[in-house]
Amino acid sequence: MEANRNIPAKNHLLKKVLSYIALICVLVLAGFVYYNYYFVFGTGVKFGELNYIVRKGIIFKTNEGRLIQAGYKSGASNSIQSNEFRFCVTDERVMKQLESSSGRVVQLHYNEYIGILPWRGMSNYVVDSIISSAPSVNTPPLP
Repeated sequence: MEANRNIPAKNHLLKKVLSYIALICVLVLAGFVYYNYYFVFGTGVKFGELNYIVRKGIIFKTNEGRLIQAGYKSGASNSIQSNEFRFCVTDERVMKQLESSSGRVVQLHYNEYIGILPWRGMSNYVVDSIISSAPSVNTPPLP
């Protein structure tokens, strides 16, 4: 008879332990998701000529852009290519400003994330503001 009384106590203890383990797993998973996708890993400023800004995507329409920076980098031996900064834009106001600045020299402030989210864009770099914009030295004035 004594053994039957301990069974409910053991079941209660097992449920309590499993509840704590499940809670810890959920908290670890939430911390992982936050750190990889929402934690701002770095911020900075990039300066260069805005090559293009486009809105594209099949399911999630995202704003993607490319900035050509001064200087060159070597991707492989005996090759030279320009420095490119690929980024995405989530703010529609910034997107409209960049659309009117194509071909201009711009200074962009960005946030860097560790992981990418499909609705945010296909880059770890998210531009959140335009610091300055000026006509490009290489671009002739429009007639």
